[in-house]
Amino acid sequence: MSEFLNIIRHERRLKSALKSLSIEELESIKEKFDSVVAKRREEEAEKLREQQEKAKKIKEFKAAMADAGIELSDILEQELGGEPIVKTTKKRAPKPPKYEYTDDEGNRQTWTGQGRMPKPMKTALDNGKPLESFLIK
Repeated sequence: MSEFLNIIRHERRLKSALKSLSIEELESIKEKFDSVVAKRREEEAEKLREQQEKAKKIKEFKAAMADAGIELSDILEQELGGEPIVKTTKKRAPKPPKYEYTDDEGNRQTWTGQGRMPKPMKTALDNGKPLESFLIK
């Protein structure tokens, strides 16, 4: 199949492959190609019409729901049951600090244990100090 596609996609290859055909045979092939292209255009147009119709219906449903004061979560709650669906708009709270250390300038600093380890802690650990000694109690 890929060899066929390589031939019809390149004009020189196509011309070479069709050299032995008569004009009548070429016209017949052209009519078949035109028919395939026309059908494909109709299918694409129908698909586009369906998508536009669907988008229009969705817009109508959204407007009707807004007029009635109904949200999608209300519908899903009834269909799925269980706890009410609540929109989460809040950011997650920052993780509390887990470790405390003193930096090079003598200031007390904290670290959550996530991300890159602070240099003063890394240096202390390299010198044999246990990680548990930095825990906030």
